[in-house]
Amino acid sequence: MNVFDYKKDSDGIVVITMNMTGPVNAMNAEYGDAMGATIAHLEAESDLTGVIFASAKSTFFAGGDLKDLLAIDKRSEEQFFNRVETEKGWLRRLEKLPVPVVAAINGAALGGGFEICLACNYRLAWNDKSVVVGLPEVSLGLLPGAGGVVRLTNLLGLEKALLYLLEGKKTNVKQALSAGLIDATVDSLDELLPQAKAWILAQGNNEEAAQQPWDRKGFKIPGGNLANPKVQQTAIMAPYMVMQKTRGLLPAPERILDTAVEAAKLDLDTALRIETRNLASLVTTPQAKNMITAFFFQMNKVNGGASRPDGIAPASVKKVGILGAGMMGQGIAFVSAKVGIEVVLKDVSLEAAEKGKAYSAKLMDKAIQRGRADEGQKEGLLGLITATDRDEDLEGCDLIVEAVFEDVELKHKLTRASEPYLAEGGVWGSNTSTLPITRLAEASEKPANFIGIHFFSPVDKMPLVELICGEQTSDETLAKAFDYVRQIRKTPIVVNDHLGFFTSRTFGSQLFEAAQLVAEGVHPQRIDALGKAIGMPVGPLTVHDEVSQQLTVRIDETQSTMGKRQANAMERPEGIALLSNMVHELDRKGRHYGGGYFDYSESGKTVSSQVLDRYYKPEVEISDADIKDRLLFSNVIESLRCLQEGVLRTVADGNIGSILGIGAPAWTGGYLQFVNTYGLSRFIDRCNELAARYGERFKAPEIVVSTLAAGKTFQ
Repeated sequence: MNVFDYKKDSDGIVVITMNMTGPVNAMNAEYGDAMGATIAHLEAESDLTGVIFASAKSTFFAGGDLKDLLAIDKRSEEQFFNRVETEKGWLRRLEKLPVPVVAAINGAALGGGFEICLACNYRLAWNDKSVVVGLPEVSLGLLPGAGGVVRLTNLLGLEKALLYLLEGKKTNVKQALSAGLIDATVDSLDELLPQAKAWILAQGNNEEAAQQPWDRKGFKIPGGNLANPKVQQTAIMAPYMVMQKTRGLLPAPERILDTAVEAAKLDLDTALRIETRNLASLVTTPQAKNMITAFFFQMNKVNGGASRPDGIAPASVKKVGILGAGMMGQGIAFVSAKVGIEVVLKDVSLEAAEKGKAYSAKLMDKAIQRGRADEGQKEGLLGLITATDRDEDLEGCDLIVEAVFEDVELKHKLTRASEPYLAEGGVWGSNTSTLPITRLAEASEKPANFIGIHFFSPVDKMPLVELICGEQTSDETLAKAFDYVRQIRKTPIVVNDHLGFFTSRTFGSQLFEAAQLVAEGVHPQRIDALGKAIGMPVGPLTVHDEVSQQLTVRIDETQSTMGKRQANAMERPEGIALLSNMVHELDRKGRHYGGGYFDYSESGKTVSSQVLDRYYKPEVEISDADIKDRLLFSNVIESLRCLQEGVLRTVADGNIGSILGIGAPAWTGGYLQFVNTYGLSRFIDRCNELAARYGERFKAPEIVVSTLAAGKTFQ
């Protein structure tokens, strides 16, 4: 099989059909051999009238070989630089052919795939939802290094190009055509090659059709080059905007911006070389290695079903019952109905259930306002949701999800009352965030069909669901729950039963550590600022105000009555005592109750004077580095404990769960992956330093020591 099938027709048009080994076309060693030989063949052709690049795969071209990129380090950086320069030279030679070159885009063209398209004179795409184009490298800690930054800047101008480059936007055919990313579309796949050939033949002797805009005499970048005052302003302001978003933790956006600015002031070939140098330096960074590992390899592993039991036929939910129409229940109802599942939304009163259903109407109204839905779709979705106060309406549900308060007896009562209405083989799921599934399953007549299905708020936006297996949960139940989560287009991680499971337990560690810091006398604003400095979306104390101190204290008290408490709470007694005092003495129960660590008003938030008067000690000395590491390492250590204790089944589940569920900074690649690039030995040493100063809770778990001794990392 020719990986680049080369055929010349009677009109002098060469069609190159990319059909590389494996499921997709990618920029790997095989590509290098094929593209180099193809360009040489094209340059030697006589009577050539045009070239078409097509694909035999369902995607056009998938991009670079990320396994290859993970292996590059400082020692091989120069070799990688030279290789990329060679490969970019082929694309430069392609766009200098004396005949027009067309990209016939039949499927996704992302990253390196779209960079090949940008090196063509004309981009023709099939108008189908499977076709998306874009340069998403920034989401993997990289930049488009096969000419993408430079060519897109020259094609669209600096300001417009940055919208796609810095956000890694993937666009559908309609958006791409409007933006100028592609030139034309066809309505059927059968028309793609004939239309591409027709366009080439229609150009006749038009020399400009065979020239890229930037190679034509008198070319000017749209919007102007760096000498233009408006472009200068963009170049001056953009770094501040990038820093505001990344906080200096993600080098890729900064290098992309630098490359695009250079492209706006230098000749194309010099800018392309700068682009290569910036890519080569990025590939070796720990941030890129972490993000490639998590966001590509481990995300694909998790979504691909690595944690789903083998040998069990796929299942789909046709009817789901949801008990509790509050914030969580109404969100679960919406995401279920959105994919066509019949929903029964039950609460203690019909009024409460109808109020929960109204949430879906509100979300659909917003979608209509943004042009993403219409009235017909709204009515169709609402027609799938039945609001009720009757258990009988649950009859025949494939799945029932309980989403009520964290109270064992209440959950037991609902299980006994509603479980009989499940269809044969139906699954009972609890949306508990902390209570052991094995304990909750005690009220079930069929504990093998009982599982934890932990959603995150707001359900319509949060992409993760944590599936928790109790002691008796069957593989069939897990498989059905896994399939439901994928059916509603979310990412499932699978963990074993434990107080707090993985996400709540790990998330709680940082909240408790932040409370401990306040109890030690550190100013709350400083704690929040340093939390954001490590990449948290908002500071840990602000997050706790949103979650509510009352909920934390209530959960801790509930666990105490059960005879179990989370170790991460008991390890921080001053922090737990502070939270109890805030709730029971200071009446600082959280933002919803009037305020927690902070007071809130229309003009913003200020630190509570009650909290400052009681706890702040200006004389306390603790370095910023120690505070940042205490906040970060508290989560990392708890994640390692979860892996060591078997709560986490896989490293991939831990990394993806920490990123999508509890806000692990993207640059870490997840809390377990962070240890790999930090270095296991260095991590143990830093843990020992923190333990000596602040307590044994910072000692590195034994699993780090044993993994290091085995010469391994967390994979």
